[in-house]
Amino acid sequence: MTDFTALLNPLADIAREAGQAILEVYERDDLGVETKDDKSPITEADKAAHEIIEARLKALTPDIPVYSEESGDIAYAERKGWPQFWLVDPLDGTKEFIKRNGEFTVNIALVRADTPVLGVVHVPVTGVTYLGGEGVGAFKEDAGERKTIACRARTTPVVMVASRSHGGEAVEKLEAFIREDVGEVERTSMGSSLKLCLVAEGSADIYPRLAPTSEWDTAAAHAVVTAAGGVGGNT
Repeated sequence: MTDFTALLNPLADIAREAGQAILEVYERDDLGVETKDDKSPITEADKAAHEIIEARLKALTPDIPVYSEESGDIAYAERKGWPQFWLVDPLDGTKEFIKRNGEFTVNIALVRADTPVLGVVHVPVTGVTYLGGEGVGAFKEDAGERKTIACRARTTPVVMVASRSHGGEAVEKLEAFIREDVGEVERTSMGSSLKLCLVAEGSADIYPRLAPTSEWDTAAAHAVVTAAGGVGGNT
């Protein structure tokens, strides 16, 4: 199944199911926090969401491989030949999850020829889901209602959403440049891929990611922003 319109609803259902598993852990006193080899945290919620998403995607599209942050080490030499694959961050914003501030998401993207072409971003705490892809547009689901979203035309003040944890001095320099070249800047900080979703729905103008990042952190929301008429690029 590679019809993007037909995939949207099943993907949203998978993301919501994973989000419910995350909330079950979130409501506990013990989040089951461990430290991975790269010193980043992982919780029982990351693992539970990963297992659900991987199993459901394999059932939905058996011929499309799944590459998740929690998949273990699948060598690039093996996956570089994949014509398409699911790229998953089962819990984007694990640090925000541990802080219990609600700013974490479930990210699922379909990648073809190194480009995210379909994506779903689900916010477990609010129940909001962003989804979109090539040829189908971009949407926001809230309280059972789905509406079309689009990036807005640039206005001033420019609304910039920035990471709570990354960027620092580089973001400060960019903000100063925009203020000098375009006009006033309003800046807000937020965790996970929610920042890109705010751009996709027209609530913000720019999200600068000026620090190293992993492909699963941005792919799903990148697909949604592109479907909403936005532009992403490398720094």
